[in-house]
Amino acid sequence: MLELRTSLEAAFADIYVIVRELGRGGAATVYLARDIKHDRIVALKVLRPEVAASLGPERFLREISLTAHLPHPHILPLYDSGERAGFLYYTMPFVEGESLRQRLSREGQLPVAEALRIGAEVADALGHAHKHGVVHRDIKPGNILLEAGHAVLADFGVAKAVRSSIGMHASSSGMVVGTPAYMSPEQAAAAPQVDGRADVYSLGCVVYEMLAGVPPFTGPSVQAILAGHATGQVPPLRTLRSAVTRDMESAIAKALAKVPADRYASAEDFARALQGPPSGAAAASHPRWARLLVVVVLLVVLAYVAFLLVRWFQGG
Repeated sequence: MLELRTSLEAAFADIYVIVRELGRGGAATVYLARDIKHDRIVALKVLRPEVAASLGPERFLREISLTAHLPHPHILPLYDSGERAGFLYYTMPFVEGESLRQRLSREGQLPVAEALRIGAEVADALGHAHKHGVVHRDIKPGNILLEAGHAVLADFGVAKAVRSSIGMHASSSGMVVGTPAYMSPEQAAAAPQVDGRADVYSLGCVVYEMLAGVPPFTGPSVQAILAGHATGQVPPLRTLRSAVTRDMESAIAKALAKVPADRYASAEDFARALQGPPSGAAAASHPRWARLLVVVVLLVVLAYVAFLLVRWFQGG
């Protein structure tokens, strides 16, 4: 490990000063670094050597460059990317704050209004990307950063390249790639093509966790979790969080449909559903018995008024 860090520092010595490690995942390690040329602090993400060797620089640079064409307030921009002494890397702004993963690990559940707002902001980012033909493929709390309380989505383009190169479940070294707790059924089945509805499913898992405190499917193994996504019933959200309305629960359930065609056609549609129907639509959606009750009450009132009028005329 020390030898790898020494090699890394030597490879980037003329462009970045590596300050410390910020975190690591199945495919990459993130470092806090200082951009020497621009004198700014950045997040430097370096792919693990075995991933870089399997992926190759051309494919990596082609996929990661997608982020450079997705300017959006809720998408973390790409500063730089490239290859140095066999290390494949890219840099992003260092977000002062924390990831949604860190927030959930500390608090468990978020206030309903805040969870819906974060979900809507991520959906807005996804909608923008999908319109440009880009699917994220790895929506999870760790890829959602909270900057001044607002969501910023990171790591566009990386998941597709990594999974296409070394396989979704494991590389030759047995490393798990992907995030089973948020993986759509079609991704779990290693479907050759996925579209934006896979991101909608993953975002549905994230919103569910923000409200319930746990993802919709958990288990003792990766296989158990993937089986839940493929065939399991989503645990009713309102039994875990009474503050969740039926409309919210229905919206999340639709996002988590097993078949992509049964989900929302777009991330924006999901965001709108989370906010609930317009006031007029909400009134129109009242149960039939409630509408009948209103009619009965009106009839009783009218009958009573008629009775009083008759008595008045008779008395006159």
